[in-house]
Amino acid sequence: MDHAYKTQMVCAQQILFHMEGDVVTNIRFIGGCNGNLKAISKLVDGWTVEQIEAKLSGNTCNNRPTSCADQLSRAVRAAYEEEQKKA
Repeated sequence: MDHAYKTQMVCAQQILFHMEGDVVTNIRFIGGCNGNLKAISKLVDGWTVEQIEAKLSGNTCNNRPTSCADQLSRAVRAAYEEEQKKA
């Protein structure tokens, strides 16, 4: 299922991704640090929600309490929980 997540407190405005079960693929960030976010998207492609959370949750950017990577971990968790409610 395809998902769109509106980010908060970061340069990227939105994260788009596909999820089958708990496996996340086709991650795209809208806005933000283009090169870094493309790299993160490639590195975690095919990872599970739990793997993404384990590596990216809690990462911060400058003085912000979050980062685009942290927002990705929040996005995939929210999407996973939403899908579980529908099942």
